Amino acid sequence: MPSKSSHTDVPFLGFGLGLRTPHYSEIEEGPVGVDWFEAISENFMRPGGNPRRVLRAIRERFPVVLHGVSLSIGAVDPLNEEYLNTLAALVKDVEPTLVSDHLCWSGNQGLYAHDLLPLPYTEEALEHVAKRILQVQDKLKRRLVIENVSSYMAFAQSTMTEWEFLTEVCRKADCLLLLDVNNIFVSAHNHKFDGLAFINGVPADRVAQIHVAGHRKRGELLLDTHDHAVPEGVWALYEAAIRRCGPVSTLVEWDAEIPPLADVIAQADRARSIALRVHGPLQVPHGERHTVAPARKGAQRG
Repeated sequence: MPSKSSHTDVPFLGFGLGLRTPHYSEIEEGPVGVDWFEAISENFMRPGGNPRRVLRAIRERFPVVLHGVSLSIGAVDPLNEEYLNTLAALVKDVEPTLVSDHLCWSGNQGLYAHDLLPLPYTEEALEHVAKRILQVQDKLKRRLVIENVSSYMAFAQSTMTEWEFLTEVCRKADCLLLLDVNNIFVSAHNHKFDGLAFINGVPADRVAQIHVAGHRKRGELLLDTHDHAVPEGVWALYEAAIRRCGPVSTLVEWDAEIPPLADVIAQADRARSIALRVHGPLQVPHGERHTVAPARKGAQRG
């Protein structure tokens, strides 16, 4: 297992995009005005074929982060050893900067819901999840980054808030946190809590990455759809997050009704402009865009 650390040991990658099939050729053919890419792990697990070729080619030019959707870390089924072995092989091949997945469960007794389902925030669930994260970290030989999910229901059994649960998971498993600001915004609306309380309640020194995305309203609920531009309310919450956590590697997620690459890059540039306003010039050590940075001394630790 890696030794204990804070997110100051995680490099600031800058402002990135999710790697999506409609953009492959444009990214491969020329310069792209972003700093890094996040690849959905499950889309690249086959060792051959065009997807892995594209990922290797992009990895030669940019930092890459692997982001999984199938770990089901909160399920009661045993961890899927075949999946973990395949993921470990992908990690060895690609050497990503970070490996992340979601704090959720997505299946039971071998059946998969193809959704990211929330957990009850209880001591029992906390011990269960922390133990499983430690197992995954031992397998991958690196610290796992865990993302908060959006939710549309809550468990009456919960004895703590989501941010208290996340804080304890990070402490017990010595893992890092992917703070999905859009998911916070969506869940805050759906469950009537203050999104700023969530931002202020998580351990700032564990936040290794931030996601921003768009969502849709359906009836009284907001749905985490990733199918259009980031709304103003999410940008406001993003600014609050980087004011508390310091400059953190930020990714724009756009997974459905995917527009031209330039439109998604414009969203990454919006995140960049907010970070520059809050923190001043930032140093991006890799990728194809570079600026000069101040130290991270202004970041608050939680």
